[in-house]
Amino acid sequence: MKVLVLNAGSSSLKFTLFNTQQESVLAKGVVERIGSDQPCLEYQHPEKEPLEEQISINDHTEALNVICNRLVSEDYGALSSLKEVEAIGHRVVHGGEKISDSVLVDQDVKQTIVDCCSLAPLHNPPNLNGIEACEDTFPGVPNVAVFDTAFHQSMPASSYMYALPSEL
Repeated sequence: MKVLVLNAGSSSLKFTLFNTQQESVLAKGVVERIGSDQPCLEYQHPEKEPLEEQISINDHTEALNVICNRLVSEDYGALSSLKEVEAIGHRVVHGGEKISDSVLVDQDVKQTIVDCCSLAPLHNPPNLNGIEACEDTFPGVPNVAVFDTAFHQSMPASSYMYALPSEL
């Protein structure tokens, strides 16, 4: 199975393409400085020289398009077709108290991400943009969200309580 994993930050889109059957990385990289003067793509294919290039993009959807074009390119591609991607994983910062596990993305999950935007204003909006861009680019491919807050919710109280009185 080929799985694309994305981490959409406030001005970046990191990605790794895995082959889960061979337990290998097929490609990885990052688009940085999204929305700034000089966005840049760094792309690594395990059998080729790393690639770094200036690109012209304005948002995460355009960044995903650049990544997808590189993944299927003749010179650096790791895929023959984007149809080889069978699942997409997304790192999402805040799921509030509603989501404590990795979940298949649906309307309710997207609404939870929106509801938690005030708790992670630099991260949740681009996380959601990445999910929606993937839904458009990879129709029918399952998207799974993995929330940072799921990790924190599973911590014992002794690990997350500070050395301060509870009333503070």
